[in-house]
Amino acid sequence: MRSPQSLHNGDTPSPLPRIPHFQSTLSVQKLRRFNSLILVFRLAAFCFSLASSIFMLTNSRSSNSPRWYDYDAFRFVFAANAIVAIYSLFEMGVSVWEISRGATFLPEVLQVWFDFGHDQVFAYLLLSADSAGTELARTLKGTDTCAAANAFCLQSDISVALGFAGFLFIGVSSLLSGFRVACFIINGSRFHL
Repeated sequence: MRSPQSLHNGDTPSPLPRIPHFQSTLSVQKLRRFNSLILVFRLAAFCFSLASSIFMLTNSRSSNSPRWYDYDAFRFVFAANAIVAIYSLFEMGVSVWEISRGATFLPEVLQVWFDFGHDQVFAYLLLSADSAGTELARTLKGTDTCAAANAFCLQSDISVALGFAGFLFIGVSSLLSGFRVACFIINGSRFHL
């Protein structure tokens, strides 16, 4: 039972005992380190997706060489990598916000599900686009297109390979955001503290 001296200025005692919220500096450092790791993977996904988009966009040498936009699969590779680059840039900003402020950009429940859901969708988008681009690149190697315009085929291969690297990094980001969702479901917080 609380002593009467603890009541000041007409306070009424609470029926529930007050448990102070304690968060150690070690757990804050672990959370900051985990968020920094996610930021590194999102930065890598951004760089590889942007590079893939740029390589595909600049893949027209001269007027007589083939153009990337004449092939549906290469347009898909460009569009998917450009979308993932924009998404990764946004998520990098959100990660910097979270590291610097110690709070999520959106309410925590929305943020963990937003990150996880979008990471999954964009990872599969990149995988499907780069798979389609790989198949078209292999098909073009068997035709006269690559014999006449070897630079076009080489730059297409590089763009697809960079897209797969972007998929790898956004896939790892997806695993880490999945860990955050699991922690949120189990503990009620995005990271086990």
